[in-house]
Amino acid sequence: MRTVGVEEELLLVDPETGEPKALSAAVLARAEADGAGQEMFEKELYGQMLEFATHPQTDMARLGEEIVRCRKEAARHAGEIGCAVAALASSPLPVSPSIVMNDRYRWMAEQYGIATREQLVCGCHVHVAVESDAEGVAVLDRIRPWLPALLAISANSPFWQGTDSCYASYRSRVWGRWPSAGPTELFGSPERYHRRVADMVSTGVILDAGMVYFDARLSERYPTVEIRVSDVCLQADTAQLIATLARGLVETAAREWRAGREPVDHGVSLLRLAAWQAGRGGLEGELLHPATMLPRPAESVVRDLLGHVGEALADTGDHERVREAATGLLRRGNGARVQRDLMERTGSLRDVVTECVRLTQR
Repeated sequence: MRTVGVEEELLLVDPETGEPKALSAAVLARAEADGAGQEMFEKELYGQMLEFATHPQTDMARLGEEIVRCRKEAARHAGEIGCAVAALASSPLPVSPSIVMNDRYRWMAEQYGIATREQLVCGCHVHVAVESDAEGVAVLDRIRPWLPALLAISANSPFWQGTDSCYASYRSRVWGRWPSAGPTELFGSPERYHRRVADMVSTGVILDAGMVYFDARLSERYPTVEIRVSDVCLQADTAQLIATLARGLVETAAREWRAGREPVDHGVSLLRLAAWQAGRGGLEGELLHPATMLPRPAESVVRDLLGHVGEALADTGDHERVREAATGLLRRGNGARVQRDLMERTGSLRDVVTECVRLTQR
């Protein structure tokens, strides 16, 4: 059974005002002093962000428990220095991001200018084990059209600099400003994949292979496919759902490859439109269907995603749990819907953040 690991980026906020706080160095120092969490957390580009990584898991219930545990540990360390953590993919309140200045981040700030200064967004990256680069590239080629559906499920960034962006995932639009971000063409072989990455680095536009920000890529550090398309999810059970669906997509794609089934050859231009549509509406309205690239109700596309990975989910014992989780999510809405409902009810973005701090640890 394939292992799965999750990396989540969390927003550090003032528990009273909801404003982002550039205190990641202090939180990391507390975690290091504590000892138990020193390998769990990492710094990010901005002082207002904190990243954690789970251990690889085969049991999705245990993975969900670890996500909750990591979030609570992050909250504990943050609370010790007077701030809180929120699983928000963008700050609802206005913020001036504070870049953590090391050599790498200084290069990015100089290279990309205002695009770097406006990248305070939080994502969720899912690592799914693969047996080889050959299997990994075959998976990348076959999961491409389904990735916008994961974005729609995870969408959790409707507000930007104090206003409603009119997007469910404005993070996805901001992230797309990186020159190496987004969907990819078909690679066909690991040789072509690695040659493309090397060619991109040789341009000098990006610093190294770590800056190849494809929606899904081969991990530089682990024998995994790394799916990077999702917003950080407001609630941990949605993150668990995304991780389980990601494993289902990887396993289904690997089986198709072994059976000799060719990937669907949608062009990058269509995949970009599908990603835009998913970021715009999330689970409300329509998505472009992965098979046809024609508009279909979002709920219908999610149901077809469950059908697409159904055999793989059944084989790992996850099918019923995923069906129930997806049904519940479609009923209550994703993080973007929850945030907008809170804003409509309270009229206060500060109250939105305060409630999201609480929901982050559920």
